[in-house]
Amino acid sequence: MYVVTVQFEIHPEHVEEFRATVMQQSQDSLRSEPCCRQFDVCIDPDRPGSFFLYEKYDDSQAFQTHLDSAHFRRFDARVTPWVVSKDVRSWAEAGLNDH
Repeated sequence: MYVVTVQFEIHPEHVEEFRATVMQQSQDSLRSEPCCRQFDVCIDPDRPGSFFLYEKYDDSQAFQTHLDSAHFRRFDARVTPWVVSKDVRSWAEAGLNDH
């Protein structure tokens, strides 16, 4: 599995808009991308403008398909003005037999 984590810091005046928009993005990704296996949206209860996304895809090509999708492009264009910072990282899932 190919794992992507995204840490967002959002301007305070846009937190609720971002929350609704990113939740819709999660649903759109899971519904329309067969190789998107998981898309969790988390928020720091002590810092409401801090969001953490945990996404799982079959492979890096599936993630590229996600980035190329119309729903992702709409999401990205809408939320970019609300973002203070964004940190995207990719990970390989460690299997039980990996050493």
